[in-house]
Amino acid sequence: MNIGIIGLPQTGKKTLFRLLAGEGALPPHLEPRAVVRGVAEVLDPRLDRLFEIFRPRKETRARLDFVLLPKIEEHAVSRDDIFRDMGEIDAFVHVVRAFADASVYHIWGAPDPAREVEYAHTELVLHDHLFVEKRLERLESDLKKFKDERRMKERDLLLRLRAHLDEEKPLRQCEISEAEEAMIASYPLLTRCETIVALNVGDEQAGDTALARELEARFGAKLGLSFVEIPMRLEAEIDQLDSAQERAAFMAEMGIEDTALHMLTMHCIGALGLISFFTVAPIEVRHWFVKRGSLAPRAAGVIHSDLERGFIRAEVMHYEDIDALGSEEKVKAAGKYHVKGKDYVVQDGDMLFIRFSV
Repeated sequence: MNIGIIGLPQTGKKTLFRLLAGEGALPPHLEPRAVVRGVAEVLDPRLDRLFEIFRPRKETRARLDFVLLPKIEEHAVSRDDIFRDMGEIDAFVHVVRAFADASVYHIWGAPDPAREVEYAHTELVLHDHLFVEKRLERLESDLKKFKDERRMKERDLLLRLRAHLDEEKPLRQCEISEAEEAMIASYPLLTRCETIVALNVGDEQAGDTALARELEARFGAKLGLSFVEIPMRLEAEIDQLDSAQERAAFMAEMGIEDTALHMLTMHCIGALGLISFFTVAPIEVRHWFVKRGSLAPRAAGVIHSDLERGFIRAEVMHYEDIDALGSEEKVKAAGKYHVKGKDYVVQDGDMLFIRFSV
């Protein structure tokens, strides 16, 4: 899963990328149109508890892939250079400047978070509109030569998408069937991606969620956006502290309840429609993701394709049970260790042991 970081110039995109992927993830000299990739470990406290219970030889956290994309500027759609890099993105984090600092340049003179949200939305909608128009032109040309049922269905779908975009609505709010999804799966329709707005607030706003609530009320339902406030400059200072104890003490003093990494990764996991499951053994305890609503064989396939192909059954414990009881043996003794078949829908927090034969 690739999560793209976008935003206007001087909003804090690079600061956030460093917080997520680590200081060394960003090259010292970054070209203006460069695309940078980094990986962030997901800090799920449930996994720490499982490490404590099982004491495995290997501890493996799940990861999310973040992509730092070039800044959004005026006429970006007409140039199409920035949007060319967004085709493989599964979700966006839109960094919006919400701090006041006269020494930091802003293209509009002063920060205006609501305007930044609307501006980026308009640019992405325009990109999708132009793509749909071009694709419709080609389809109409092809259909004049040969009447093809698949192309006719695609044309009807694209006409519906165009009408949706004409109303300045993102395509993530347009109902699309599984069959229709297959028709356009390879198309770079950017407003289909879920988007989290990361508000880069000042130090004095740490722990205050008033701005996020205000923008959520204004744009949340209308544009299908979610909002999170992150004091990025302050978090960058915290990240430089030597020990976890120092970081925790400083965060408590500044009113910061959670780190940027944890808040944002949790938002991204939710936006991507993912749930967590775990595999536990003396050799390794590991955190995995699978799409919400997935059946057990699909989760097995996340671990290894052979496990999905030869799936027989899944032996299942739930995190809350092992957290409360403290061991696998006590979970079994309490009758909370279950055997599930191919029709089992995996739940967030499940621990799976897959039986298979190939």
